[in-house]
Parts: sequence; structure tokens; C-alpha cells
Amino acid sequence: MAALSTTQPTLLDLAKRMDPDGKITPQIVEILNETNEILDEMVWQEGNLPTGDRTTIRTGLPTPTWRKFNAGVQPTKSTTRQVQFNTGNLEAFAEIDKSLADLNGNTAAWRLSEERPFIEGMNQEIADTAFYGNEGTEPEAFTGLSPYYNLLSAESADNIIDAGGTGSDNTSIWLVVWGVNTIRGIVPKGSMAGLQMKDLGETVIENADGSGGRMLAYRTHYKWSAGLAVRDWRYAVRICNIDKSDLVRVYTSGAFTGGANLPDLMFQAMRRIPNLNSGRPAFYMTRDIATWVARQTLAMGQGGLIRSENVAGDIRFTERFHGIPMRRVDALAANEARVV
Repeated sequence: MAALSTTQPTLLDLAKRMDPDGKITPQIVEILNETNEILDEMVWQEGNLPTGDRTTIRTGLPTPTWRKFNAGVQPTKSTTRQVQFNTGNLEAFAEIDKSLADLNGNTAAWRLSEERPFIEGMNQEIADTAFYGNEGTEPEAFTGLSPYYNLLSAESADNIIDAGGTGSDNTSIWLVVWGVNTIRGIVPKGSMAGLQMKDLGETVIENADGSGGRMLAYRTHYKWSAGLAVRDWRYAVRICNIDKSDLVRVYTSGAFTGGANLPDLMFQAMRRIPNLNSGRPAFYMTRDIATWVARQTLAMGQGGLIRSENVAGDIRFTERFHGIPMRRVDALAANEARVV
């Protein structure tokens, strides 16, 4: 494949540009990347509204004319539509007994290690919302990818590939090309990008033991304001209705003996994207499905399609399918309703 875009800002890029007293640090972002692989390629941009981003998308192109001699050309124009993408605020407070934290001798480092579960919890919630969020049922959150690719009769059905599963353990593989003009994460106008951490210092926790007792504690406030802008639905593909229980690795006469052929479906997904070089492409799937992709690829005798590479100093284990990163996102459910 041609070289992929590396010029559009990820969360780590934005964090490195902040002032020393910014509310997010590269250390926090690196923790997020370790536990939520959707963030490695995801492009972020500040919205133009305090609650999100209002933008204009093109819905139709001008129609050119084959002109005859001595004949005119009718003027035409493109068609556009204005849409608004909203953000939500995800927040949490972490409280740790001051005496316990001070025992360690390195209070700040110990607090961060103890608060990693809070970071992980918010991280998982952002990942889950990025795929399954729906403002129609949860107005305080933001709308994720699934509502845009959840109906085989919709316009976006061109980018929905039905893997044929009908059971109760269906899941999906996603191919997303992140970019400013394709699909991107958004933050409210004037706000910080990513997870904000504010040390509120010492505070007295009332009724700490449930019996009216008080406790001196360190309190940290975490906040993540985020949304998702699907500016061009052609730059994501959902391979849905993958029945996990039907997957096999017995390959004979050019086909698997049952279930979905995952490598073949992933190739189909790549061909649905207008231009893979328009942003940062990545496949997203659960750990189990990533394992099945590797097993089926080997069964087909095409093990070279998946490579583990050290890219741009990334020392983590990274698999690539035909050059596109395969990212593990366990927030993807294994009990999705069948897309019809």
C-alpha cells in the first residue's frame, strides 16, 4: 500500500502541544493508548460550538455537459446539507486516603498507579460510546458509529457487509479511515482535547465509613469531553452479523467449510473505501475475532497478509492486515442484534 497519512493530529499529538499546566499529560495519553487501541489512529479536532461541531457536507456534485458546437452549457451546482455533531461530558472523581498515599514516600506516583482503574473505566466508556453511543436513547452522551451503519436499506448500506450470521453471538469488524474531512473525534470549542485530570488536593470526605466518620483524602477530578463527526460515511465500513460460534478454520476447495471468511470480508471492506490515503485507516475488532482472522489467514496459506511491525518507534505488538493496523477493541460486543 502507499504511505498512509501521518499529518493529522492524534490525541498524543495534541497533548504534546499543551502548556506545562495543561490538564492532560503525554503520560496519561500513553496509558490510554495501552488500554484502548482506537486512539492510535483516531484524529481529533476542536469543534466550532461549545457543545460540538456544525459543518456542511456535500450531498451532490455538479452535472457536467457534453457540449455540441454552437450549443450552450446549462449552469449547475453542487448540493450541500448542514449537520451538527454533539459532544458529551464524561466525568469521575477519584478519592484516596491521604495517610495511605503518603506511606509510599512518592505520593504523586502512587496516586497515579491507584487511579489507573478510573482512567481505564473512562477509556472503556469512550470506546463503547464511539461504536454504540446513541443520543436518541442516551441524550447526555454522543452518537457513535453504529447508528450510521445499522440498516441494510439505508444510503450507508453500501458500506455495510453482511457476514450472514443469525445467532445470538454476532459481532462486527470495523474499518475506519480517520481524517479531518472523513471521520474524526471532536471536542467542544475552547476545551482541552482528551482526558483532563485536575488534582483537587486534600479534602475531607464526609461519612467515609457509612457511619458518619470523616476521612482526609486526596481527590482527583477526571473529565473527558468528546464527540464523533461522521463527515463522509463512505470512509467507514461495518462487517456485521459475524456469528462467532460458526467460525471455522478448515479451508478446502477455495472456501471454508462453514461460517464467515473473515480475510475475504476484510478485503471487500478495503475496496468499499474511496481512498485509503485520505486519512489514517484501521481495522477494529475484539481479541477473539483478531485471533480468528489470523487462524483463517494461515489456513488459506496466506499468512504473509498479516505482519507484526515496529512502526514509528511503537514497541507494542502491532498486527497489520495488508498494511492496515488491526486494533483490538474489546468494547465491541459479542451479542449484537442482527443488522437487517
